[in-house]
Amino acid sequence: MRIGMALNYAGGFKETVAELGDYEKAGLDIVFVAEAYSFDAVSQMGYIAARTERLQIASGILPIYSRTPALLAMTAAGLDYVSDGRFTLGLGASGPQVVEGFHGVPYTAPLGRTREIIEICRKVWRRERLEYAGKHYTMPLPGGTGLGKPLKLINHPVRERIPIVVAAIGPQNVELTAELAEGWEPIFFMPEKAADVWGASLAAGKARRAPELGELDVIAQAVLAIGDDVGDVLELGRPMAALYIGGMGAKGRNFYNDLARRYGYEKEAEQIQDLYLEGKKDEAAALVPRELLEKMSLVGSEGHVRERLAAMREAGVTTLNVAPFASTHEERLKLIEKVKTLTA
Repeated sequence: MRIGMALNYAGGFKETVAELGDYEKAGLDIVFVAEAYSFDAVSQMGYIAARTERLQIASGILPIYSRTPALLAMTAAGLDYVSDGRFTLGLGASGPQVVEGFHGVPYTAPLGRTREIIEICRKVWRRERLEYAGKHYTMPLPGGTGLGKPLKLINHPVRERIPIVVAAIGPQNVELTAELAEGWEPIFFMPEKAADVWGASLAAGKARRAPELGELDVIAQAVLAIGDDVGDVLELGRPMAALYIGGMGAKGRNFYNDLARRYGYEKEAEQIQDLYLEGKKDEAAALVPRELLEKMSLVGSEGHVRERLAAMREAGVTTLNVAPFASTHEERLKLIEKVKTLTA
């Protein structure tokens, strides 16, 4: 099981990157860089590539709407080049609030666009002349000036198949991911509920999966704190869970709220959303089920964390994207070393 860690896009980036060498030595395998309506992730991943040697680097995630498919392919090839083959292209649809609100483009056909983008990226990396006639993307552009030509990437990529990870939680999107991508990154992963919620979608997608893609890398996120007096760490996850379940989207159009309902928290999901949209964020956070926080985290005694790791592994998790919680850098390093040992 690989151990990963996500970088916070809200601040302290250079300070964290300065410490990544220590995390590499402690056993960290991969670092994920997010992109919301923040600094772009690409410049930051290039910076990380220059400051690290072994660490895998992944976008977690680049929204599919904010760049053309060819630019996504070029960017991935460029990052793979400057990192000597250590890059993973993480893609996701994001949501209407960001895509339409910040980027000013329509949030349409996320499934169809994701499929076509993956196909286009792989054509570019194989250095094929880019001729593509899809429902959502066509290259060269028909009409226009009439001067568009089918071109191929000038440079020779380090790899002709850069790993692609898709962030997905909806049934159809998960099915597409299991069919086409090297990796799948769900949010709020509860191992005990995963088979019920996603099992059918994963099975359907894997039935059409090309053998050369290998086994699907399942990437689960988890807060990490090990000790006999760390139970309160779980409470720190309430505001973020409430933000997603209650505030990401609108009534009837919130993917994370839908997931909470599919997990069996229908009543709580509705109440959290109502309170959050009314501006009562603290009250909404208080209603996040403690069980949800516990089951998707690695927080507790070493024995308890061992049990949660076993549950994650049983549910198919192959990469753990952890958020080590401790008061000092040295203590966070020890957490990475410990979880690396526990997953060996």
